[in-house]
Amino acid sequence: MVQLSPVKLGLIAANRGFFSDELAAKMRAETIAAMREVGIEVVVPDESMTKLGCVETLKEALVAGKLFREKGVDGIVVAAVNFGDEQGVAAAVKTADLNVPVYIFGCQEEEVLTPSTPRRDSFCGLLSIGEALRQIGVEYTVGRVPILFPREEVFKQDIQRFAAICRVVNGIRRARYGQIGARPDAFWTCRYDEKMLQRLGPTVVTLDLSEAIAGVMRIPADSPEVQQRMEQVAQYADAKGVPADVLNKIARFELFVERFIEEKGLDALAIQCWTSIQMNLGICTCTTMSRLGDRGIPCACESDIMGTLSMHAALLASGQPATLADWNNVHNEDPELVNLWHCGVYPGSFAKTPRRIGVQEIIASTTGRENAIGVVEFEMKEGPVTLCRITQSADGEWKAALAQGTIEENRAKTFGAYGWCRIPGLQRFYRDVLCRHFPHHVAMTLGSVGDVLWEALGNYFGMDVYAPEATSGYWTPEPPFWNGAR
Repeated sequence: MVQLSPVKLGLIAANRGFFSDELAAKMRAETIAAMREVGIEVVVPDESMTKLGCVETLKEALVAGKLFREKGVDGIVVAAVNFGDEQGVAAAVKTADLNVPVYIFGCQEEEVLTPSTPRRDSFCGLLSIGEALRQIGVEYTVGRVPILFPREEVFKQDIQRFAAICRVVNGIRRARYGQIGARPDAFWTCRYDEKMLQRLGPTVVTLDLSEAIAGVMRIPADSPEVQQRMEQVAQYADAKGVPADVLNKIARFELFVERFIEEKGLDALAIQCWTSIQMNLGICTCTTMSRLGDRGIPCACESDIMGTLSMHAALLASGQPATLADWNNVHNEDPELVNLWHCGVYPGSFAKTPRRIGVQEIIASTTGRENAIGVVEFEMKEGPVTLCRITQSADGEWKAALAQGTIEENRAKTFGAYGWCRIPGLQRFYRDVLCRHFPHHVAMTLGSVGDVLWEALGNYFGMDVYAPEATSGYWTPEPPFWNGAR
């Protein structure tokens, strides 16, 4: 598990004075308790700041909005504790002016209605709140059950998913990616528009590969720091067949990249991993990329910055390391089983079989085996995975392909790092990947977080999202793409 910062959410308990103060206060307290129970830091006006700690009037909305801005919340939760005042909600969100995700839900009635029953009418009021947010241009998330009691398990699950959505959206909007070296000339698939990417959010910091190689060579080979790093690398994966001078250069490359990350404040990387690095430094970069991935710093192969973006989104959604895979082979006996492969960059936490530092045999045929050492080879452990690929159209429009699958044991074996992944509807999805113009790289993370990515990328970033089937989650594009309407 990657250590991610806790999510801080602002709470607007939307009140309307015609309704019971007692019931409003009860649902506000229950919402706060449920959010805290799942580890979320809640920022909410207290009873000394607004009536009941709720929001109804413009004055109360300004108090809440300023509080959220001062505390720097990562997202805003709107709880219609009764019908709620839509203008108060809109004013609070607008005053906060944070451009963060918003989650709205309504609180269920206490009992079956009678003419004398105290009532909330949040089923009606939530529609007005949603319309008011639409009118001021604010996108919002709706849970699987829009009207419920916050104490219910479905609310706790959905608010955790919403926290993950906030991580993805805010993380991408503030991201800084390092690009070490140009893409391989043969791979148009790794082209991207840097200006359009920055408009989406991430800034790219570039470094010429020659500067990286020169920087590695300036690090003293016999320094204690290098010797210690060599030992750490050898503990990470079996390095018995790695010559000492090669292991030394791998250690120095890792130290150089770490310093680059720290100096530039980077969240993720893309590296020109062949063949200049082999010809001029005599290593593969995969070991460093694997190890950084395990620490929550995704590293894309072949200077694929769109792959970096996809990996970063997957990491933020799952809280697990992410990697970049090739759509490598469909199993010749099973049309829903695909080999997800790369030379040897997968984080070690993905491994089922022992990790071994080996030779990139494909590159070795050009550079020589002695210059192509550094891939981390293993077979992946079984379990659920989520696949994500973000790309740009020729006109600069953003789109994403998402799939959820399961890594399975299979008698088919290969070299490098890989796993056989079962994806229901793979053939139709692969056709969509081709027809919708997605490249051969796809990000992969452990766990099932397709719904989080679907909501974050589709709703908040406005991307066209494609998947083999409707992902169970919040947001559904209109018209639904899976029925052939697109």
